[in-house]
Parts: sequence; structure tokens; C-alpha cells
Amino acid sequence: MTRRKRALFLINSLTGGGAERVMCTLLRHSEPERDEFDISLAVLDKEQAGNSAPDWVDVHQFDCRFSMARSIMAVRQLHAALQPDVSLSFLTRANIANVINARTPCVISERAHTSHHFAKGLRGAVSRTMVRAVYPRASRVIAVSDGVARDLRDNFGVPESTLVSIPNPVDADAIKEKAKEAPTIAIDAPFIMSAGRLVSVKNFAMLIRAFAAAGGDRKLLIAGEGEERGALEQLARELGVAERVILPGYVANPYPMMAAADIFILSSDSEGYPNALIEGMAVGRPVIATNCNSGPSEILAGKPRVAVSGITYAEHGVLVPVDNADAMAEAIRTLDDPKKRADYGEKAAARAASFSAGAIKDRYWDVLREAMNAAPTHKR
Repeated sequence: MTRRKRALFLINSLTGGGAERVMCTLLRHSEPERDEFDISLAVLDKEQAGNSAPDWVDVHQFDCRFSMARSIMAVRQLHAALQPDVSLSFLTRANIANVINARTPCVISERAHTSHHFAKGLRGAVSRTMVRAVYPRASRVIAVSDGVARDLRDNFGVPESTLVSIPNPVDADAIKEKAKEAPTIAIDAPFIMSAGRLVSVKNFAMLIRAFAAAGGDRKLLIAGEGEERGALEQLARELGVAERVILPGYVANPYPMMAAADIFILSSDSEGYPNALIEGMAVGRPVIATNCNSGPSEILAGKPRVAVSGITYAEHGVLVPVDNADAMAEAIRTLDDPKKRADYGEKAAARAASFSAGAIKDRYWDVLREAMNAAPTHKR
């Protein structure tokens, strides 16, 4: 009887973020691959979990405490113990640890627009240098959008021959089921919604300014937690909209609120691939998004970012320039029209269906098998 191959998945943690959700979605839909592979998951940090792997996955939990050195050592030990035939990692630290230690085909997935992801200063410079040194050594590099792939090629030396663009999966059926649950937040008026970590790159400050400028009596719900909370609360007070801006913190199930919102908005200055945008579309919400690197223009207009300018009423949603509160306010006012909202909601749901979890999962496994087949025969 032929031995099943071993596939090792790696990620920093299973917190409530988008990359973590995508990893668990891929694993959940990979049960058919169990006939061919023994599947393990390495989680590098002990953090409060917002996502969970299927119970049939062999999970190895480490406590690397956000340290690159500890992560490299942990992954080294795991590679030696499991001797996987192929590995797949998400997020920069897990990617670097994986590539450095892998002795068999190694696939990494870049979830962010890398040039915009790292902080300025020495720490960011070190991270960029490590990515340039390590990422080109991976067997394959999966980018979540064409914009991310171009950035890796042009600015980090990743060979085009190893790059593959695969969008994030959306488990639309699961999202719709969760959307039927009772909302954990009661909102007593029509509202607009956004979601994400309260950090500067999400630019919720611009969204609050646009919301105030758009007028009307709607409320604004921003689901998420982060370091910008105090500044955003202060800004809402200064603009006289504090009573209409709701910052509930991290919400385990945001989908009932998404389904009830008039509009879902992405206000980011930069994205790797905006999971929350597609999730809002999956529950039939009309969406407005900044035309940022990377993903929104590909999702809503089917075009690269450079092909879109100004306020664009694209096929599947509205695109506005980055960090432009006036343009965002105008787009919000345009979608005051119930007919336009209904039309865009239908188009958004149809577009989200094209990112089905099963289809995207198959594309990931195709890349893993291709990397294995292209590698020289190795001995254990």
C-alpha cells in the first residue's frame, strides 16, 4: 500500500484575522485531500484563537512569542520530526521560518502588499531585507492578488516563474448561515458598516470624516479592535458624530450586522486582499472601496488599479481614491438611492460567488502538487 504524503501548513497564530480565517477555511475544505495526504498545522504563537482548524488536522502548537529566532527553531524541529513532502505557510514570519528550514518543496503565501506592510525604520528595513533574501528561495509563492505578485516581483526579487496569483476563498454558504444568527449588537437605526483592525493603514479616520460629511441620520459601525481606538473616538467627538459612530471591538460573528447594513465600506490605504470586502458582498451588501493596493479594483472592476481613477461606479461596486474623504462622502450619498443599493447588492453577491472556497482550495492543492512534481526526487 502506498504511503500517504505529508503536507505541513504553518501560520503565526489562529487569531481573528483574515489570513487566519483563510487558512482554516482552506483546511476545512481539504478533507477530500486526506485520501492522499496526512495534513498537519503548525501554529507558532499562543494567542487567543478566533479561528479553529478541523478536528482531523494534526495541530502542533508552539509558544514562539512573536520571535523570529524562536519561530525558526520551532519550525526546524518540526520539519525534522515530520519530514513533510510539501509545506505551505501564511504570513511573513511563518514564511521565512518555513523557507529557511524546508528540505522539500516549500510554498509560501503572501497575504499583504509587501512594500506597504512593513513599518518604517530599522525594524521594517530588516524585515524587507529578510524577505528579499528568503522569498526567492521558495518553490512557489502564492500572492493573493496580481498587485501583490507584481510588488514581489519588482521590489523583492521573486522570480516570475515561481509566482502564482490565487484570490482568497469565501465560504459564502457558511457566511450566509452565520448571518442568520441573532446579532450581538443592537442598532436602532439604518447603518453603514466597516470591519478591520483599528490601525492606521485601515484609515477609519478618513471613513469617519466622510461619514460626517455625507450627512443623514445613519449610524456607522466599525467592527474591530486596535491601537487607533482612542484617536478615532476623539475624532468622532470633534466632528459631532460620536453618538452615531459605534466601535464595539472585535466581533466573533460580524455577519448578522453585515447582512443588515445599508452599505459595507472598505477605507484602507493598503490591503493584501480584502477578505472583509468580499464577505460583505457575499451577504448581498452594496460596497464602496478605496482603490488601494491590492485587490479592490480586481474584485469590483476586473481591472488593475492603474486602470481606474476618480470615483468609479464599477460593475460590482464603487471605487474611490485612497484617503479622499470628499470622494467617499459623495459615493455614500450616491448610494442613498435604495434602487442603486439593491442593484449593487445583487451584483456584489454574484461576484462573491466566483470566489467559492472549494474552487480556491483546489487551486492551492494544484500548486502544492505542481511544486512536488517539479522538485528533484529526494530521500528521507
